[in-house]
Amino acid sequence: MVISTDHDSSALAHSFEGVVTSPHTLATEAGREVLRQGGNAVEAAITMSACLAVTYPHFNGLGGDAFMIIADAAGGVRTLSGIGQAPQARLELSGPLPTRGPGSLLTTAATVDTWGQAHEISRQHCGGQMSWQALLAPAIEFASEGFALSPSQRFWLDFRRDEMAAMPCVRKLFMPGNKLPQVGDRLHQPQLAASLESLAANGYRDFYEGELASRIAAGLADAGSPLTAADLAATRARIEAPLSVAYRGGELLAHRPPTQGMTTLEIMGILARFDLSRIEEGSADYYHLLVEAVKRAFLDRNAHLADPEFASVPWDRLLSAEHLDAQAKQIDMRRALAWPLDYQHGDTVYLAASDRFGNAVSMLQTIYYDWGSGVEIGDTGILWHNRGAAFSLDPAHPNVLAPSKRPFHTLNPGMYRVDGKPRLLYGTQGADGQPQTLAAVLTRLIDYGMDPLSALSAPRFLLGRTFSDGRDTLKLEQDAGEAVFAELAKRGHQVSPLPVQSALAGQPGAVVITPENGAYAAHDPRSDGIALGL
Repeated sequence: MVISTDHDSSALAHSFEGVVTSPHTLATEAGREVLRQGGNAVEAAITMSACLAVTYPHFNGLGGDAFMIIADAAGGVRTLSGIGQAPQARLELSGPLPTRGPGSLLTTAATVDTWGQAHEISRQHCGGQMSWQALLAPAIEFASEGFALSPSQRFWLDFRRDEMAAMPCVRKLFMPGNKLPQVGDRLHQPQLAASLESLAANGYRDFYEGELASRIAAGLADAGSPLTAADLAATRARIEAPLSVAYRGGELLAHRPPTQGMTTLEIMGILARFDLSRIEEGSADYYHLLVEAVKRAFLDRNAHLADPEFASVPWDRLLSAEHLDAQAKQIDMRRALAWPLDYQHGDTVYLAASDRFGNAVSMLQTIYYDWGSGVEIGDTGILWHNRGAAFSLDPAHPNVLAPSKRPFHTLNPGMYRVDGKPRLLYGTQGADGQPQTLAAVLTRLIDYGMDPLSALSAPRFLLGRTFSDGRDTLKLEQDAGEAVFAELAKRGHQVSPLPVQSALAGQPGAVVITPENGAYAAHDPRSDGIALGL
């Protein structure tokens, strides 16, 4: 992999000592400070995650889920899948499942357990020395002392303006005086600060089995959720070996089901069968090939993806050389495959860190839709997610709701390794858009040798419906060019434009780690984020 490093933007961070990236400047700065204090990449990631739960509340929080890939300096790699599960009691529900409000409070939240188990891994495998309390301290300060409202948060408050009557908790927590705040206005979250202080004082399991857990369970019950204290206590992030697929002399790593990590890997495995050196980046051929690979993998995803403890998920077959060969051969470079599938909505945050010791972390965390369920749990300041809306009520569907089952999850942060060493950390916000965005970002980084900021800034596509456009079309940012739009239409794509640097096109981040030149990192210019190095 050849990476160009001649970009002159300060948004492209470079360091031999370690880099961090996230979608909010305050979180990134807090992560860099952890590295400056001698902390490792895992510790920096925990601090950034906690800060983002405060400063980016529209996309993530304590009441959601989280996913990490951790590579240690000794060559070990493990994933943490922090997915809350459905209630242990069987529910008698009729569809469709609510996407907002108390009826959407159908799964527990595993973000905090993911942080806690990552802290233990940091101490056991990555030489971590920083205390749990120290890692949460910056987030507590931002919640109690306040921070300036970001453009992204203002955008999503305004975007949901007409729906705020149905989300009174969001109005109460994030619209002081019931007025739409402006960028730069200071936001304080004292109740969330108190919840974080409880976690800092009592440990991460306080969220699930301690005093804070009692308050959360009571708040869930008062809101009308079927989740109980026993359900909270049963919540654990899973530590697993990653799935992998070969790509251009290295291997791409992703989480196991019920995440769509296998979907991103299948897309990239299909693309590995094509010689991209013969295809111009940004051309109609380029976008057509990526979109057709996405379609093939999404058809497999929708047929099979679910909690493997409840359904058979044949990831070995779907990622086999034979299946990837067959998928690639079915792609017609002159004609688009018709696209009938529904689009999955969702929002999240991506962050990554590498350190001077050789550890690296790639991470996503989420509350599903922007603002999640829209329901605050008691007086904790915690918005609960609505991930339970991802379940099906069709008894024949592999993702059908069942007691203690984990739902299908769109989140899939990734890592690219060469000779057993991390060379690329990547991930993005965007639900169904995640594998699509990653296909563009990864090919631009690995196949075309672009630096991280250039790869993240280039035009992107989005197949299917979006928040603002209910048509099942291929969305493409306008700066792809009129000739590309025209040629894609000739091949049978129903193409509609997205604005340049659209907020709907995802918010990925990337870290490129080179043995010779150190680490380079960037975060998407569509976000409020930044990458920083030591």
